[in-house]
Amino acid sequence: MDEKVLKSSRFKRVCVFCGSSSGKRECYKEAALELGQELVARKLNLVYGGGSIGLMGLVSQAVHLGGGHVLGIIPRTLMGKEKTGVTYGEVRPVGGMHQRKAEMARHSDCFIALPGGYGTLEELLEVITWAQLGIHDKPVGLLNVDGYYNNLLNFIDKAVDDGFIKPSQRNIFVSASNAKELVQKLEEYCPEHDGVIPKDKWEVEQEGNQQHVVLENSTCQAKIPLQ
Repeated sequence: MDEKVLKSSRFKRVCVFCGSSSGKRECYKEAALELGQELVARKLNLVYGGGSIGLMGLVSQAVHLGGGHVLGIIPRTLMGKEKTGVTYGEVRPVGGMHQRKAEMARHSDCFIALPGGYGTLEELLEVITWAQLGIHDKPVGLLNVDGYYNNLLNFIDKAVDDGFIKPSQRNIFVSASNAKELVQKLEEYCPEHDGVIPKDKWEVEQEGNQQHVVLENSTCQAKIPLQ
């Protein structure tokens, strides 16, 4: 990539959701490394799930070795399972899965999902749902490596056709087959608010052992329990 043509990014930190497995195909590993290199080229730091194996390990390695800052957020109970061998950058242990997702979101300016399994899909759909509810307006991107997420995209189109998702909400997230195109789409993304107060803000607060997402605007305050 020719860095001379790159404009200054609107983001500072990108949250990447991805598998703790590398998958069976080489293209998934290549995509993780390519994404890490794209973030480095655009001088973007990485926030991720803190694992040192699978695609998590590859993308964090690429960003760290390229000179970017890496923040890994991982539940203490998973440190022996997902964190083995060499870990790159800063690792921040948290109390559980809900806190992990909330902290990753709080420290990020946008989200990207690489291929992954149940956990990756759950993380992706949660931040999309938060955008739908107006909890945040941060861009969300799907890296559709070699058609990995085609069936998910078809499902979402079916949900729109059958009236479970509003047509305007189909564009809450963007997708692309390669990292360069996807990050550019995220840079150009403009949120659309369909019946949602656009100036809502959210943060994570700790109240005893209960984690919440706090929504505030000029007229109301609401708390959504995370555990």
